[in-house]
Amino acid sequence: METQNQIWTEEIKSKNSLFSVNIKEVWGHRDLMFMLVKKDFITFYKQTILGPIWFFIQPIMTIAMYIIVFGNIAKLSTDGLPQIAFYLAGTVIWNYFSESLNKTATVFKDNAAVFGKVYFPRLIMPISIVVSGLMKFAIQFSLFLIAVLYFTFIEGTVHPNIWILATPLLIVLMASLALGLGMIFSSLTTKYKDLVFLLSFGIQLAMYATPVIYPLSTIPEKYKWIVELNPLTGIFECFRYGYLGSGSFEASTLAISSGLIAIIFIIGVLIFNKVEKSFMDSV
Repeated sequence: METQNQIWTEEIKSKNSLFSVNIKEVWGHRDLMFMLVKKDFITFYKQTILGPIWFFIQPIMTIAMYIIVFGNIAKLSTDGLPQIAFYLAGTVIWNYFSESLNKTATVFKDNAAVFGKVYFPRLIMPISIVVSGLMKFAIQFSLFLIAVLYFTFIEGTVHPNIWILATPLLIVLMASLALGLGMIFSSLTTKYKDLVFLLSFGIQLAMYATPVIYPLSTIPEKYKWIVELNPLTGIFECFRYGYLGSGSFEASTLAISSGLIAIIFIIGVLIFNKVEKSFMDSV
């Protein structure tokens, strides 16, 4: 059978390159993002008895365990701060980061059915997850503020300062890190499914490599630089220093964290942008 040479008159292919991220298109679909945020909140708590009250119960139970195990049994230092305020500061922001990262890391797998039926900027999905987490963070953050007000004006044991104004920056940095790492893992898990289990285990270990249950001042000087390479270290130390007025926070540590997070975020967006074009073949 003679093979005939065929000349194609049209070829359908993606016009986007690895570095083309259409921010304008993502912004144009912001209504979809807000709808997804609303859906996520309503769906998750629609059939619960206590609803959003769980947002308060979770950190309270966690703090109680930390006080018993790390405060009273292990006798870990809290830099002279009240244990409730110290552990609550770390727990509130860690919960936001870890949950955003976990959910973003499985965004391709969890939404494969939707991605395969209709087109919209895929970046909308991971962004909506991070924005949705802000609602839970805001509720738990209000609990932390109550504790700060109590220990400031009643007990007089904490001393907030000007660094509380850095709160919006710290939230953006946490969201960017969770988004960047989440998109990297989400892209990789389209081929390597077992990375999801590795991530869950890794996040648990990462908490102990982050000053969540201990202050940076308790780390021996020769090992402190290793902990400071953790992008979250500068965020946690600045957050505690701003609201509680104690700790070994330095602006240079936050600057290092910001630089590392920017790099991770850019890498995450580029990898996500590449994989989104062909992930349906491997999910």
